[in-house]
Amino acid sequence: MSTKNPTGERTDKNTKGEEPRKHFIEEIIDRDRASGKHGGRVATRFPPEPNGYLHIGHAKSICLNFGLAAKYGGTCNLRFDDTNPSTEEMEYVESIQKDVSWLGFDWEDRRFFASDYFEKFFELAVDLVKKGLAYVDSSDMDAIRKKRGDYNTPGQKSPYRDRSVEENLDLLGRMRAGDLEEGTAVLRAKIDMESPNMNLRDPIMYRIRKASHHRTGDKWCIYPMYDFAHGYEDAIEGITHSICTLEFENHRPLYDWFLDNVAPLASRPQQIEFARLNLTYTVMSKRKLLELVQGGDVSGWDDPRMPTISGMRRRGYTPKAIRDFCDRIGVAKRDSMVDVALLEHAVREDLNETSPRVMAVIDPLKLVIENYPEGEEEWFDAAYFPDAPGRGTRKVPFSREIYIERDDFREDAPRKWHRFAPGQEVRLRYACLVKCERVVKNDKGEVVELRCTWDPKSRGGTSPDGRKVKGTSHWVSARHALKAEVRQYDRLFDKENPLAGEGDYKGHLNKDSLGVIEGAVVEPSLAQVKAGDRVQFERIGYYCVDSEDSAPGHLVFNRTVTLKDSWARIERNLEKDTSASGSGKRGQNRPKAKAEGNAEENAAEESGDQITIGTFAKVDLRVGIIRSAELVEKADKLLKLMVDIGEGRLRQVFAGIRSAYPEPASLVGEKVIVVANLKPRQMRFGLSEGMVLAGGGGTERLCVASFDGELEPGDKVS
Repeated sequence: MSTKNPTGERTDKNTKGEEPRKHFIEEIIDRDRASGKHGGRVATRFPPEPNGYLHIGHAKSICLNFGLAAKYGGTCNLRFDDTNPSTEEMEYVESIQKDVSWLGFDWEDRRFFASDYFEKFFELAVDLVKKGLAYVDSSDMDAIRKKRGDYNTPGQKSPYRDRSVEENLDLLGRMRAGDLEEGTAVLRAKIDMESPNMNLRDPIMYRIRKASHHRTGDKWCIYPMYDFAHGYEDAIEGITHSICTLEFENHRPLYDWFLDNVAPLASRPQQIEFARLNLTYTVMSKRKLLELVQGGDVSGWDDPRMPTISGMRRRGYTPKAIRDFCDRIGVAKRDSMVDVALLEHAVREDLNETSPRVMAVIDPLKLVIENYPEGEEEWFDAAYFPDAPGRGTRKVPFSREIYIERDDFREDAPRKWHRFAPGQEVRLRYACLVKCERVVKNDKGEVVELRCTWDPKSRGGTSPDGRKVKGTSHWVSARHALKAEVRQYDRLFDKENPLAGEGDYKGHLNKDSLGVIEGAVVEPSLAQVKAGDRVQFERIGYYCVDSEDSAPGHLVFNRTVTLKDSWARIERNLEKDTSASGSGKRGQNRPKAKAEGNAEENAAEESGDQITIGTFAKVDLRVGIIRSAELVEKADKLLKLMVDIGEGRLRQVFAGIRSAYPEPASLVGEKVIVVANLKPRQMRFGLSEGMVLAGGGGTERLCVASFDGELEPGDKVS
């Protein structure tokens, strides 16, 4: 394992075969290297605080920092910012190391702790005191907060601000020796109590904490604040580019102040901020995640519904899928909300390539083949990857009694129902054709068994006389079935932004986020599966063997992700209902799509349906620049656009505007308006990640909504 990871080498090309546009951090590094800054060296770090488990937001930072180091032939340190002993534990240190390694990255011999530098930090603090740039404040915390002021009111100087250097050194020594109690004194930097930047109003450098540290024990009873330690850690380790999330942007002047007012250290790092990852249907505050754990809303940090890396690993997400997702969302300067459907899409893409197909029945209904000899059995060949039989096969047993999915039967079948119903013939996957002859019910009138006949000449699933059988069902032989517990996981929250609006975010917990099914059955080839093995249950979804509770004789499978995004489908239907109720009959006064037209093209052309004022208020409109445009082969209406909306990557958008732009190159460079928060949609031609607004009507030619001006990609349009 090394930092030379797939995420470090950008191999994706745009539609013209060119290298993708670099994000702003890469541009900064390129300029630094060209000027000879740091001797052309690149050194980054990933600096988690060991007070919780890492989540998907941390994965973005991990991929960015280790990826940049790999791309530029540099180094990336793993550093634990362990400056708060009351919240930090070795359990978290170990889990963080496991997560970073699992994602595919290696810090080699560069694992550091802030606690490695406690003595050095204290020396630097003493130096600042001697220079008259720091003082011990004996005010209580309430007084300090009140005198700090706010954004409209300048701060007031502490009555202890002008203590002599000698008195400050004496008090600081007594703080370290444990002579002073918690809350009676802090060490503050002496900067500017009237600064418009609140972080520069004499920030606290050290506070007293008489708590045992997970590494240093009781050696220290004063601990540095993160803002004080952060820059010094970077400088001591020789970091060149200190990459932080956007909430630290206002802390940068303080970062620089601390570095500028001590003797030069190993390097002079530059702090650079990028937008943190915000994901729909998710909370990623470690404090709130801890509340969910401690409140029993989830089973632990590794609950498969949690956005933690350990939870995603247990659920069945792959390192590659997470890395691909982080690469796909790009690096931006502006905060935005990423649709969780894009993460699920990345997971499906990888699992589709790597997960062997097997058969399982979640809700079994017994089917008896009356003309199959009792006591006999036969075994059929079944491919693990039907589209690539060379990747392996297994034998699946077949017998007189089998289980099918209860949902595959309808006693009163609707029109175009092709699965089991009285008198209907169905193909059993890999096996044969069977016909439902009659239904057996219990005293309550519930269907408990189907009685069927089979065509012995249809072994393998083909009819000897060429008759067409449209329906195919999966199944498991009753005699050979293995019992399994199946955990049907879904999103933890039922609201797109659980933190928005009034009320407790826990009020938006999805009551259907976990369904446990005890009576599922699976084919016998799964008898030897190991914890963490991933499979696709044919026609159902992707599943992973649970790493905690599964054992031989008690198989437990966690649903990783469905085969299709049921939530997106439900929401599309709701949007259609809203559109219909808000503007009259849906589709009124609009030309109907030709029957022979491609449904995806029509959907791309008319994907918005009719948008009401209420719906329009919910969309996120962003400035975009079209970087490339091309025709879509075998699609008469579509253009494929690669659009820059300031995310450090290009979004792929399919737009039904080909008739208006027969020469797509004319669109390149146009500033357009992009609906940035639509659900990513998998089309036959690829993934479409938004909508470019276009208009026209009557005799007017359809054209994209474009404009000139000073707005930059990613700027919000209102």
